[in-house]
Amino acid sequence: MKLAVFSAKAYDRTYFDHVCTQYPALHIDYHAFALSEETVPLAHDCDAVCVFVNDTLDEPVLRALHANGVRAILLRCAGFNHVHLPTAESLGLFVANVPAYSPEAVAEFAVALVQTLNRKTHRAYNRVREGNFNIEGLLGSTLHGKTVGIIGVGRIGLATARIFHGFGCRLLAHDPFAGEEFRRFGTLVDLDTLLRESEIVSLHCPLTEGTRHLINARTLEIIRPGAMLVNTSRGGLIDSQAIIHALKTQRLGGVALDVYEAESDLFYDDHSGEIIHDDVLMRLMTFPNVLVCGHQGFFTREALTEIATVTLGNLDDFANSRSCRNSLVSQGHVFVQKDTAPVRL
Repeated sequence: MKLAVFSAKAYDRTYFDHVCTQYPALHIDYHAFALSEETVPLAHDCDAVCVFVNDTLDEPVLRALHANGVRAILLRCAGFNHVHLPTAESLGLFVANVPAYSPEAVAEFAVALVQTLNRKTHRAYNRVREGNFNIEGLLGSTLHGKTVGIIGVGRIGLATARIFHGFGCRLLAHDPFAGEEFRRFGTLVDLDTLLRESEIVSLHCPLTEGTRHLINARTLEIIRPGAMLVNTSRGGLIDSQAIIHALKTQRLGGVALDVYEAESDLFYDDHSGEIIHDDVLMRLMTFPNVLVCGHQGFFTREALTEIATVTLGNLDDFANSRSCRNSLVSQGHVFVQKDTAPVRL
């Protein structure tokens, strides 16, 4: 069995090589390049490809992969909005993801962003390194007693709820597919109610056609003035131009982003020696009440171990014609996982 891993970083190689020792018949080729129409030939004679969030898996790429002999698509991530599933189904491709890897890792990072932006620890750090111990301008708020709205209460959303509940926050959530577990922490409400009442809004839903630009000009008119918006899910959930306007008019009190809707050309690579031509992102980064990180919420040892383990386990299921619990497309049928059901407006 031969596997081509695209968008591979050194840490991917480390964790995949460790887990690969359990599969002596598996050979892995690592490619630093993203998967695209231009790089498909690198998968020639491979049985499967392994891809990440910013690889391209549209109809032309899937057809080209199939023509090159690829029969399995392994996503080392939960999101599958970048995969054209109808084409994969028509070609009989096996597609499987990692539906949940250390949900606490992303939840903890979301809360860390809130704490950093709220208490301005990033600015304090830079001041002290320059010998400036003045705390003027670093005033924050106590989280205890604040209302936190969580949009999407799958595994990550629930993990986030547990943490904020521990801080003593009042919790609201919007998710038409929510089970009963969230009710232990707070109240399920409609989206408009959540936006009007929440002082912190944290996004934890998948990106679908129903959730694209969930945060837009209309919903930002509803949001509580001065609210903090946090997104550690998918960049396309937010209309970036709309939040720039909301920041300029002080409708939003702060924004923390670990994802960005046009991140594919930037994130996971070093552009420090280049001129970045994304004017929207550059404008966002000029606001003192905006934090932007490079999609690192998942980035823990535990999560990387689980990603490699589950991904290669999915491949082993495919190779041995076993039923795979993480299949999105298998034997000509599309499966939609319960935990990735869309949040609808």
